[in-house]
Amino acid sequence: MGRNTEEAMAVIAYRLKDASNWWDDINESPLWQDGIFHVLSALYALVALVALVQLVRIQLRVPEYGWTIQKVFHLLNFLVNAVRALVFGFRRAVQKLEPLFLQHMLLDMPSLVFLTTYALLVLFWAEIYYQARAVSTDALRPSFYAINAVIYIIQIAMWLVLWWKPIPFVIILSKMFFAGVSLFSALGFLLYGGRLFLMLQHFPVESKGRRKKLQEVGYVTTICFTCFLVRAIMMCFNAFDEAADLDVLDHPVLNFLYYLLVEIVPSILVLFILRKLPPKRGITQYHPIR
Repeated sequence: MGRNTEEAMAVIAYRLKDASNWWDDINESPLWQDGIFHVLSALYALVALVALVQLVRIQLRVPEYGWTIQKVFHLLNFLVNAVRALVFGFRRAVQKLEPLFLQHMLLDMPSLVFLTTYALLVLFWAEIYYQARAVSTDALRPSFYAINAVIYIIQIAMWLVLWWKPIPFVIILSKMFFAGVSLFSALGFLLYGGRLFLMLQHFPVESKGRRKKLQEVGYVTTICFTCFLVRAIMMCFNAFDEAADLDVLDHPVLNFLYYLLVEIVPSILVLFILRKLPPKRGITQYHPIR
């Protein structure tokens, strides 16, 4: 019995070592690295194209309106995904950029804009929620702009410090800052998406579009809360564990899984859920950006 147990343990250890070698072989292979990063580039380009097509469709449907929240949302989606496509398409060249802060800027700036893009949905839902309750929304947009301005100023300050001197602590601080902002965004979706969902539940059952709007808010809230929470958790590991570092070439599989889960799949799902075009007449909740 003892000999059989030892043999079984040896087989398990050998298989685990084999699996580890397989993982390392992929991560350390320039061919696999380039292949995975090019796949990411193609996926981001696809999402960018979808967002651009939707933006054009909205503009053709309601050309008389200026830059509405819906239009800005799709424009920012296009820009974020287009930049990501270029960065991953030239990932090896990006890794060689000097000074170091340029690498972090190209990798992190799209994440910041991604946060702003989806925070627009929170702003839109907050406006609908407070308007339905006859509460003033005058402070919402100034607060939104102020919060975003503070986030960008803090991040730019950290990039400038890295430009002056590449301090490892500042890199860790930057990643933890992203984790905190991502968690803040997740809670924003949970708060206002949840409030709007509960409010819609109290509408009369026969209300036109009630069921569809409930599903839309529920799905988008769940998707965005989950993706930003996963981003926050992953950025914490990214900051302190070298094995979870996303800013290196030899972690292509980790990069693929991370960006697929926190940006590509959520973007595709949200763009699909929000694909409906605004009505040509009688628009009640189609707010222009002022």
